[in-house]
Amino acid sequence: MEAYILELWNNYAASWGYVILFFWSILEGEIGLILAGMACYEGHMNVFLAISVAALGGFSGDQMYFHIGRTSKTYLNKKLEKQRRKLALAHLLLQKYGWFVIFIQRYMYGMRTIIPISIGLTRYNALKFAAINLLSAFVWASITIVLAWYFGAQLFDLLELIKRYPYVFILILLVFLGFVAWYFQTHTKKMDQKIQKIQ
Repeated sequence: MEAYILELWNNYAASWGYVILFFWSILEGEIGLILAGMACYEGHMNVFLAISVAALGGFSGDQMYFHIGRTSKTYLNKKLEKQRRKLALAHLLLQKYGWFVIFIQRYMYGMRTIIPISIGLTRYNALKFAAINLLSAFVWASITIVLAWYFGAQLFDLLELIKRYPYVFILILLVFLGFVAWYFQTHTKKMDQKIQKIQ
């Protein structure tokens, strides 16, 4: 079965890989970009084309979220009732840091979709948002894919290590997820305090 999957990837990554990468970049991104970088390392995909496709996918996704915020304000105010804390935080960050928030929002865990939507809810210039978003998308795609491509050998060695010792990997993953959960729990109070100041 494993040999069959590898054969499919070798045969179709160069063509369908770009389509998958585009839609993956709309929805999430980082894992897809790393896999694309590894595919570039193996020669299945072109580095520059992969970067362009991933950047356009990420750009399209954020533009979609921005225009949802811009055109569906009444609906979103009811639908995102439980996300009001994050929306308020996004507004705080935009007021404090301006365009830089748009540039780095792809790296902000749990805020990637909320920030474009929240900016869409404001009167922020749509053309300016699109320009910053496009530049940010290309920087994001370039850094991730190039690093995965450059360290392709090490990543494949890591995958082989995980294959040999899966339980060690699961343990490391659980520790990491536990740390992430602790981090967000301890910082929630600080975020709430900042939001209360806005309100």
